[in-house]
Amino acid sequence: MKVLAIDCAASLCAACVYDAAAGRELGRVVLDLGKGHAEHLMAVIAEALKAGATDYPGLGAIAVSVGPGSFTGLRVGVSTARGLALALKIPAIGVTTLEALAAEAAAAFPGRAVLAALDAGREEIHAALYDEMSGLAYGPAVTTLSEATALAVENLAVLAGTAAVQIAASAGRISDIGPRTATADIITYARLAVAKGEGERPKPLYLRGADAKPQAGFILSRQQN
Repeated sequence: MKVLAIDCAASLCAACVYDAAAGRELGRVVLDLGKGHAEHLMAVIAEALKAGATDYPGLGAIAVSVGPGSFTGLRVGVSTARGLALALKIPAIGVTTLEALAAEAAAAFPGRAVLAALDAGREEIHAALYDEMSGLAYGPAVTTLSEATALAVENLAVLAGTAAVQIAASAGRISDIGPRTATADIITYARLAVAKGEGERPKPLYLRGADAKPQAGFILSRQQN
């Protein structure tokens, strides 16, 4: 089965084609836009399909990042995934940015609990804790720096996300840190979607009400390759 993965949760507008049977990526396109996902996403998808020598009828599922992240970006990504899935009569599978970041941290530090945390501004952190078996133990939820720090210390957790360094500093100790970005690599969403399988239709994960513009706390600290 070939999976199209879409991510518009942060500043990136990303898509890739993943061959689940072979366990390999066939093609990808990643643009660091900041905003304007709606104007570019369909072209990004078309280029990713071309790079993967695949067309829409060749797809078996669509994976999409559902947040937390940019309010507008999430709506664009999720609505596109659901529309394509409906037209192609294939499942759309949602993956949160927190579980994707945690999966990358767990791959780097196997057998450890992971706290994925994103700086949401307004002195808030969006966080989720995953245990040593990558099972969800807490969240996703809006929390404070002190609460997130307590979670990290109590669980000796590896940290991931844009709030990772902040939490490590608050803990006052050296911490193992995975990805420090606002979203994971696009291939991670494809792999997690395949592992999850078909479920409820994806919808944006909003942990608080919409702002008038995308939240600055979700801009990537570095461009993903």
